[in-house]
Amino acid sequence: MTFGFIGSGKITSSIVYGISKSKLKSSKIYISYRNRSVASHLSKKFKFVKVLKDNQEIINKSQIIFLAITPMVGNKILDKLTFAKNKKIISFISTINLANLKKLTKSKNIVRAIPLPPIEIKKGPIIICPPNQNAKNFFNNLGKVIEVNNEKICNKFWSTSALMAPFYELLKVSIDWLSNKGVNRINATHYITELFLGLSQDAVNKKNKGLKQLVAESQTPKGLNEQALKELKKLKFYSSLNKALNNIHARLSKTK
Repeated sequence: MTFGFIGSGKITSSIVYGISKSKLKSSKIYISYRNRSVASHLSKKFKFVKVLKDNQEIINKSQIIFLAITPMVGNKILDKLTFAKNKKIISFISTINLANLKKLTKSKNIVRAIPLPPIEIKKGPIIICPPNQNAKNFFNNLGKVIEVNNEKICNKFWSTSALMAPFYELLKVSIDWLSNKGVNRINATHYITELFLGLSQDAVNKKNKGLKQLVAESQTPKGLNEQALKELKKLKFYSSLNKALNNIHARLSKTK
């Protein structure tokens, strides 16, 4: 199987690393030269990765083509490329919908997917819309596949994918706080990252309980967790988060 990536940013890098740790058999991965540092690093790291400067050549040589470019670049270059009918296309572009992707690529063999950087370690959810066996077979090797039929639902999932940076910022603020209080920064980093890793895994293991119950179980009357939760609610931390998600969803809902 040969894979081609139009775009060579963070998500391309993460998927290539994920492929290298998976059971996927790839004779060659072609990636574009757009991000020179990422492309150069990947080609040096993996013998099966080859960098090509011509996007059309990537398409011609690949069986599955991944569109890992920004909406602006997608609108600029896709209609200038030729996709043969047998080519399978998977788009990571957030704000170009299926109807317009089909117009731009002149292809009906296309799906949208939402992979996230933890795919590098074969972790995390991957949304596929609409359901597609080829895409599912590929991504099943790299994380937890969730298929959705409705593009409006897809956009709702895409909205929550924007929580990555806020999550990392939450960790950073917590580590900075410990460090500023005199805790060794290495120890602070170990503690906070392991704390959130443990909490996330516990939530996965106990997902059938429901998060509402986990919230309740993590508090004791007049305890520290109860105080922290009350103070954050008073500061409208969670309502602000909800508002941010609504704003992102509104932006995605305008997808053309």
